[in-house]
Amino acid sequence: MIKTLFIAHQAGEKLRQVDSIEVVTGAGIVGDRNFKKSTWPGQNITFIAMEAIEAFNRDHCQTITPGATRRNVITKGVDLNSLVGKMFFIGAVRFRGVELCEPCKALGDQLANESISNSDVVKALINRGGLRADICSDGELSTGMPFIIDQKTL
Repeated sequence: MIKTLFIAHQAGEKLRQVDSIEVVTGAGIVGDRNFKKSTWPGQNITFIAMEAIEAFNRDHCQTITPGATRRNVITKGVDLNSLVGKMFFIGAVRFRGVELCEPCKALGDQLANESISNSDVVKALINRGGLRADICSDGELSTGMPFIIDQKTL
C-alpha cells in the first residue's frame, strides 16, 4: 500500500509530503519537478519501501526520514524489486516497473553524516533503493491505496 507521497516543485528543493497526487501517462506527477521531463523509460515516478528505510536506519544507526530518500511514493508491504518488468495497479492507475532505482552519489552525499560515508550509504541501499516506473494511465493516487500486481511479465 501507499504509506506516504512526496513531490518537489523544483529540482534541489526539499520534498514535501502530500496526501494525494495526480499522475499523467508518460508525463509523471502533476506539479513535480520532473513532470514532462522524462527522456528515457522509468523516469515518471519512483517508489521505495518503508521497510528498506527502516532497515537502513536500524542497520546503520541512522534516522533518515522517508522524504530524505528523494522518492515519490513510500510503500509498505510491497516487494518493489519483484515489480521490475511487471505491470501493476494502484487503484485504477496502471504502472510498468522499469528498473531498480539504485542509489546514486548525490543521494549518498545527501544522506552521509559523521557516522556514515556517502559510499557506505550507496552500498547500504544497493538493491533496496526502490523502483523506477512508467505511468501507463492517468489518475490520482493517495495514501493508503493498495497495490494490485499483474503476475505476467512484459
